[in-house]
Amino acid sequence: MRFAQPRTTEEAAGLIAQEAGLTRILSGGTDVMVQLKSGLVEPDLIVDIKHIPGLRAITPEDGGFRIGAAVSGAELGEHEGVRALWPGVVEGVELIGSTQVQGRATMAGNLCNGSPAADAVPGLVAANAIARIMGPDGERDCPVAEIPVGPGKTTLAKAEFLTSIFLPARPDRSGDAYLRFIPRTEMDIAVAAAAVSLTLDAAGTVTAARVALGAVAPTIRLVPAAADAILGAKLDDAAIAALMEACSAACNPIDDKRGTIEFRTQVAGVLAKRAALIAYSRAGGTV
Repeated sequence: MRFAQPRTTEEAAGLIAQEAGLTRILSGGTDVMVQLKSGLVEPDLIVDIKHIPGLRAITPEDGGFRIGAAVSGAELGEHEGVRALWPGVVEGVELIGSTQVQGRATMAGNLCNGSPAADAVPGLVAANAIARIMGPDGERDCPVAEIPVGPGKTTLAKAEFLTSIFLPARPDRSGDAYLRFIPRTEMDIAVAAAAVSLTLDAAGTVTAARVALGAVAPTIRLVPAAADAILGAKLDDAAIAALMEACSAACNPIDDKRGTIEFRTQVAGVLAKRAALIAYSRAGGTV
């Protein structure tokens, strides 16, 4: 096994492209190191991208923020600008692991791991975040929602890796929130999760919304029908009921010892309701 610490994204892409065997990217390492120690993977090349300039930076851009792929959860949680603009996204990232893990774990790594229960990803999908991807042919941008395609699988080509995630600007009177259910009080994997992002007009009516579910399908799932259910409403009882119904209808979960299909399906709707109410309040609405 070889270990490389490239100093540019172009150098990293070249190393990966030239390796015929298995490659792993090391940004935080909280997934990769576990996979190595458990024998799940035996890569021929590990590429450490933490030392590439800019990949550990949080940079204002077009009213939003560009988050480098190697920015840790702890660093993101301490950034007042990101917390103010996208509190739900930060909430999801801060639920990954323990305090010690937060010092290493990254939002980009959580996305690229391809877990349907990834805590960082529903909030990113609800935010319509854009991933910047580096490969042999240069950079390309891709909506975060289009990257996961199944448990442990993404649309990234073999020689591609994330360099950053862009969280866009948002209008005034906007809010978001992320909630999950876990059997324990902390450091567990979501049995069901929901993220909601919305914008209100001056009267408190929802004018834009995105709803994403986690841990209830093979991938993080964007639910347009759930967003449609609350558009033009002030989150009255009828709108909330329609939101919950749409979320439950979008579920396609597994049945295991951590949660039954019926339980996950019901809880997804409940979490979406609660997340929507929190996001509505953060946007300045009153119910």
